[in-house]
Amino acid sequence: MSIEALIFDVDGTMADTEEAHRMAFNNAFERFRLDWKWSRDAYRALLLTTGGKERIAAHIAATAGSSAERRRLTEMIPAIHAEKTKFYSSFVADGAIPLRPGVRRLAQEALAAGCRLAIASTTTAANIDALLRSEFGEQGLSMFGVIACGDQVRAKKPAPDIYRLALAHLGVPPDRAVALEDSHNGLRAACGAGLWTIVTPTFWTEDHDFDGAALQLPHLGDPAEPLDGEPGRALQDAPWLTFAELARRADQRPRSGIDALYGLHAGAAG
Repeated sequence: MSIEALIFDVDGTMADTEEAHRMAFNNAFERFRLDWKWSRDAYRALLLTTGGKERIAAHIAATAGSSAERRRLTEMIPAIHAEKTKFYSSFVADGAIPLRPGVRRLAQEALAAGCRLAIASTTTAANIDALLRSEFGEQGLSMFGVIACGDQVRAKKPAPDIYRLALAHLGVPPDRAVALEDSHNGLRAACGAGLWTIVTPTFWTEDHDFDGAALQLPHLGDPAEPLDGEPGRALQDAPWLTFAELARRADQRPRSGIDALYGLHAGAAG
C-alpha cells in the first residue's frame, strides 16, 4: 500500500455542520443586537467565502452604508465570531451534529490498515475539538496525528496552504496521501497541493464545480446507508467506499511531474 495518510476536511466533509454554523451566526448576531439574519440561501452563497470571520466581513462590505459604520462593524468581528463559536460548540456538545455516513467506518478501516489520519480545515481548533470529542470520544484527538486548522496559515482555501502544512507535519509527499472534501474551494486547495481528492458534496455545495475531483460520491456510504446504484456505477467493491478500493484507485492514478515537484516541496517543508 502506497497511501500513507487520509486528510479530511471537517465542515461538510466529516459532518454536515453548516446549518449549525448558520444558526450559531444568527444567535451571535442577535446577542450583539445586530439586525442580521442569514437565511439558508444567503448562507449558501456566503460559503463561497472561506472562513467565518471572512464571511462576516463579506456581509459587512455588502450591506454597511457608511465607511464609519463599516469600520465600527469590522472592529466587532473577532467578538462576534468568538460568540458564534460558543454557540456552535454547545450544539456539537449536545450531539446535534453527527458524522456523515461512512466517515467513522472509513477512518477506522484506514487506521486498521496502518494509514494515518489528518485534518486540514479552515474552521477553528475549538470547533474541531468539539466535533471530535462528541463523535469519537476522548480518543478523537489521538486518532488524527495532524490537525491543521484555520488560523495556522495566512491564506485559507482555495489556497493550498493548509494542505501543504498538513503534509509537512505528516512528512508525507502528496502522492502518498488522499484528501476528502465537499466544496469547490476545498477541492482547489487539495488539488493545488498535489493531492488525489475525493468529493462528497452536501446541500450547501452540490451546485459547485468539481472538475478535477478523482472521485465524486453523494457520501462515503455504510452498510446501514449504502450508496444507490453501487457497486457498479462508480465503485467496484461494495455499495460504500472501502479503504481497500480507495487505496487501490489512488495507487493506479497517473503520475506526473507535478507529483514529484510537490513531493520535493513537502519534503523540504518537513
